[in-house]
Amino acid sequence: MSGNQFQSENVNNEDVEMVKELAEIKDEVLTEIGKVIVGQDKVIELLLISLMSAGHSLFVGVPGLAKTLLVSTLSDVLSLKFNRVQFTPDLMPSDITGSEVLEKDSVTDKRFFRFIHGPIFCNILLADEINRASPKTQAALLQAMQEKQVTVGGETYPIAPPFLVFATQNPIEQEGTYPLPEAELDRFMFQIDVTYPSFQEEVDIVMNTTGTYVPDVKKILDSKKILAYQDLVHRVPVSDHVASYAVKVARATRPDDPATSESVRQGVYFGVGPRASQYLILGAKAKAVLEGRYTPSTEDVKAIAPAVLKHRVVLNFRAEAEGIKQDDVIREILDKIDPEIDARLQA
Repeated sequence: MSGNQFQSENVNNEDVEMVKELAEIKDEVLTEIGKVIVGQDKVIELLLISLMSAGHSLFVGVPGLAKTLLVSTLSDVLSLKFNRVQFTPDLMPSDITGSEVLEKDSVTDKRFFRFIHGPIFCNILLADEINRASPKTQAALLQAMQEKQVTVGGETYPIAPPFLVFATQNPIEQEGTYPLPEAELDRFMFQIDVTYPSFQEEVDIVMNTTGTYVPDVKKILDSKKILAYQDLVHRVPVSDHVASYAVKVARATRPDDPATSESVRQGVYFGVGPRASQYLILGAKAKAVLEGRYTPSTEDVKAIAPAVLKHRVVLNFRAEAEGIKQDDVIREILDKIDPEIDARLQA
């Protein structure tokens, strides 16, 4: 099916207008973010895809690359409630989720428990240096990230949507850190690598931040509109060959799959699960609509695949001993699977 066929057969006129509207709004959002953040175009693109997909993201980069500033600026532009939690070894689960306190009625003297909401009850939670907290505290995020609710003292409290967890992690400083368990890593849609700016970008950063310039950031969207766009992303149609390509890419990371290459079979301990296939399609849909297109292509899947797969592919000792990285494995997989061949076979 062509993009026009999708437009006429599967997308109603209201959705078509919403796609055009979102593409225009995206430019406004980028302009406002650009008043504060210099460069990092790929990081910002993945952040917006994550937002419109309602997916959580893990930002990995050395200190001082504006990871925290980027997330807080996005929440300002989008009129969302933003909370930041600095993860430390002494942080307790209740410091994130909240806790019950015993109180007494001043009239009846009857005692009762009242729940004090923790910082997790927001639209965007920034879990700063998430790997510095203990596994027990990290686990406090699992239910909220998957189910959008928190259970404390036998009572379940919903978190109002939209709800997103953006976490940061320092890749070089390992002392006093706790590696994130695979179950928690799998909750993150993307691992977004934040790299050093270019020479000119760094010059601009220095000029902007060492003078009197104070950016005036306008608010572009609110939570109601964001929820509408997130629903739109789910309604966007996807062709069979694009879905097939995404599944083939995900399955190619699994060493026990019959179609897996010898290098994956020799170097990967275990590959990605079906959630990665879902995120490949969901992210491709979001990327398409943010660019004003009505259906994703295999190129959209290929563009976001490294961010979806990197933190889910676990290498074995042999690969690590030979200096093989997840990026190498993913690049080889994407180079070997030809989406055009898949399309011709299904035509």
